[in-house]
Amino acid sequence: MDSEKKLIKACLQQKKAAQYRLYAMFSKKMFGICLRYAGSFEEAQDILQEGFIKVFQHLGSFKGSGSLEGWIRKIIINTAIEKYRERIYHLPFDDLYDDEAIKQHNQAQDSLHLKDLLSFVQKLPSQYRLVFNLYALEGYSHKEIGQALKISESTSRSNLARARLLLKEKLNKESELILRVI
Repeated sequence: MDSEKKLIKACLQQKKAAQYRLYAMFSKKMFGICLRYAGSFEEAQDILQEGFIKVFQHLGSFKGSGSLEGWIRKIIINTAIEKYRERIYHLPFDDLYDDEAIKQHNQAQDSLHLKDLLSFVQKLPSQYRLVFNLYALEGYSHKEIGQALKISESTSRSNLARARLLLKEKLNKESELILRVI
């Protein structure tokens, strides 16, 4: 903990080596979070970059009452939410429910891997993906999700149900492909 405080202090003094060390400590884990929220690898990279810029800009506000990792994680998730809001306000309404956005083609493999599951989540329409991640993976309540995304609790519940349904359909299709190959 003492070394963490020293690292934060060095980062606040704009020491590049310390900033790199902080980034190296948390970037892989945070990138995994970004991948869950992003629609693509490139978007996940953008979220990670923007998130760490905010981390360094606001590092002085970290009070140490919780873990540094948890504080960074919250910034990364909030950055993903902001990215979603930016994107959603630039889409025509019809694009939000475009069936083509949820279709994907997977090759049959011997088994279903974690990267395949991540791919399924990434292929969900953005509003479903965001609610699914916040609820199922981050533990947010529908009330908290509604407040964060400026939607009603019932909309949050509906989006989660639709996300689960789409994921279930994709998993069933993948299982059928695997069984055909075997």
